[in-house]
Amino acid sequence: MTPADSPDHDLHDTRYAWFRLAVTLLVACVGNVGMWAVIVILPDMQAEFGIDRGTASLPYTACMAGFAIGSLAIGRWVDRYGITPCIIATAALMSAGYTLAVLSHSVWALIALHGAIGFGAAANFGPLIADISHWFMRRRGIAVAITASGNYLSGAIWPLLLSGLLDSYGWRGVYVALAVIVPALAIPLSLVLRRRISEAATARADSAAAARRGATGLAPAQLQLMLIVAGVACCMAMAMPQVHIVALCADLGFGPAVGAEMLSLMLLGGVASRLVSGFLADRIGGILTLLTGSVLQCIALFLYLPAGGLTSLYVVSLVFGLSQGGIVPSYSIVVREYMPAREAGARVGSVTFATIVGMAVGGWASGWIYDATGSYDMAFLHGIAWNVLNIGIVVTILLLTRRRLAPA
Repeated sequence: MTPADSPDHDLHDTRYAWFRLAVTLLVACVGNVGMWAVIVILPDMQAEFGIDRGTASLPYTACMAGFAIGSLAIGRWVDRYGITPCIIATAALMSAGYTLAVLSHSVWALIALHGAIGFGAAANFGPLIADISHWFMRRRGIAVAITASGNYLSGAIWPLLLSGLLDSYGWRGVYVALAVIVPALAIPLSLVLRRRISEAATARADSAAAARRGATGLAPAQLQLMLIVAGVACCMAMAMPQVHIVALCADLGFGPAVGAEMLSLMLLGGVASRLVSGFLADRIGGILTLLTGSVLQCIALFLYLPAGGLTSLYVVSLVFGLSQGGIVPSYSIVVREYMPAREAGARVGSVTFATIVGMAVGGWASGWIYDATGSYDMAFLHGIAWNVLNIGIVVTILLLTRRRLAPA
């Protein structure tokens, strides 16, 4: 008997749930390449088209804009149709986007195509998190954290794999490879995730969420709005190191390959951070976990200001990854703690939308500030200011809570 055929497959925290989580992580590692490949090729693309750093950042911004819109739309589709049809359709969309990008010789066409690629990649983050969250209650925090880690594992693995291909065949060769690899891996894996959670398990999750809502003075809509604003703010700050570390290393004379290594180190640290945050959320709840990550991220951003040497940048990049990795998954955990299970895809999608908007605008703003000042120092200060706003909102949520909430 396979795990999917087990008679208790529709209950929370079962062996099937953990089996499904493992497959979900593999899907996330493959599908999230869409948001990292564009970072790796940024210097190469800038040199080919002879554009400034701000313009060269626009494909990433378009990718994140598509990712944000996809999080909203695909989240609703997952609630209705399940995750498998969404993964299949978006893998095909990403493949088409990479193929057309290879054939394009206009930077504005590339920007538009990266919007489509980002839309497809969105299925592999927020909607995937919403799907796996249905299968866990006692260990929902770590399940969400593991799924979200697929994004960072993708970012840690793919830049290293693609950098060698970039050196040999240029950015177009990278995109030819991705046009084939993404659907070839994502579609077969997604077929394992066809099963849907039972109505009985959904009702059980709704009951737990209703009990939790009764312990706070915030209505679900109020809490979600505050999380949306906080999500934009924290990711405006998060975007500076993640989007521009490769370009920063190139500017300092270390080369883009070193920058790709730092990005991978940062994201591997983010994986560890996400896993620790997942365990923490299962014990103290999502709100306090979110606050912890937000404060640590702000401290790490300050550490970038004096760092300029090769060793110090490696160290600070690791510290940054270890500090901020658990922030975005914490938003999803908070939503699932308070919101109806039947609306998980749409509600997690809306908060994910906010975080990606922050990443998209933050990535562009950092490039614009660099062009205006000739340095990334002001871009780091800009990120720190947004991070302080995020902390203020999370602290406000805690102050408005009538009593300290315990995890489900």
